[in-house]
Amino acid sequence: MRKPLFLCCLFLLFWQVGIAQTDKIPVGYIQTPEGELWIELDERTPNHKKSFIQLAEAGYWDSLTFNRVIPNFVAQGGCPDTPAGFTDPEYLLAPEFHPELKHVYGALGAGRDDNPGKLSARCQFYIVQNPAGIPRLDGDYTVFGRIIKGMDIIDRIVSVPRDKQDQPLSPISLRVEIKYLSKSEIAALLTAATDE
Repeated sequence: MRKPLFLCCLFLLFWQVGIAQTDKIPVGYIQTPEGELWIELDERTPNHKKSFIQLAEAGYWDSLTFNRVIPNFVAQGGCPDTPAGFTDPEYLLAPEFHPELKHVYGALGAGRDDNPGKLSARCQFYIVQNPAGIPRLDGDYTVFGRIIKGMDIIDRIVSVPRDKQDQPLSPISLRVEIKYLSKSEIAALLTAATDE
């Protein structure tokens, strides 16, 4: 009699754990020498979101850096300007524009220059650092997320000494991961960011 009750309780426990895991939301997490960044990935850009998660979980960016940093503009990380990242169809994504996703302070975006199809080079990403945003990029580059904690780190990163190509003189390494968080954990990150 006790065994069926035990099995029933065990089943309910595993069922609840399964539900709890499905309630988790994928969030980008980037470690740099300057500190940590937390990124909300937008549901309205499913292909960019899926690509970011795939490359992060594969460790794609872990040997790369923030290779272009410009105060009052962006911090760009990931693949440098190489043919593999800009001509290989595997690394290109069709744009996913939404009028409400703008290049505001903290926006996460992707794209490439001289690009009539407005394709994104998924091997890299940038974070808008200009407090006023960069409206001229809207409709040409895809915004697919935003920093929810760590913009003070981006402000520091764009202020480091850099060369004529805006590459930091001392490399700013990336370790990009995906963390699966509950809505309450994400809310706690947002609260901590506003308290800083």
